[in-house]
Amino acid sequence: MTTPADHHREVADGFTRRVDATTDWDAPAPVDGWTARDVVGHLVDWFPGFLEAGTGIRLAAGPSVDDDPVAAWHAHAAAVQGLLDDPAYAGRVLTNPHIGDVPVPEAVDRFYTADVFMHTWDLARATGQDETLDAETCAVMLAGMEPMDEVLRASGQYGPRVEVAADADPQTKLIGFIGRDPDWRAP
Repeated sequence: MTTPADHHREVADGFTRRVDATTDWDAPAPVDGWTARDVVGHLVDWFPGFLEAGTGIRLAAGPSVDDDPVAAWHAHAAAVQGLLDDPAYAGRVLTNPHIGDVPVPEAVDRFYTADVFMHTWDLARATGQDETLDAETCAVMLAGMEPMDEVLRASGQYGPRVEVAADADPQTKLIGFIGRDPDWRAP
């Protein structure tokens, strides 16, 4: 079984490849009103506060996404990986009023690494890169999210579901489920 540290390493590496190959940080992204820079900014900005509020753990801050999205992402991804690789945090618990008490590695995997995985498609599509995601991971995520459809929509974190063909591949189904148009292309 893949550990949360190994899973993050794999998913973050895929996102990092897209970050490193991005040449236009102002390119529109599939999330309405976002640019490629905003995709990175979202990941770098929301997780540290979530982690600190639930654990008291403060990740080292990196450069500003506005100034250097590549360096900001690299610093952030390294800080998260360092947290997951450090055995001192394996027994720590994240406490959150919406999800209860969750071991830190599991919380990172379930909420943050999953978000990086889905936003890999956004960054890749915004910047004209390979947006292929692991089909098995897409299927597993979709199966886990579908029973929580109403809760996820009510959270405001996901747009309205985009209907796709019943026989669509797992990635297309996941992308539609999270409120993205699988056929979206940058203007």
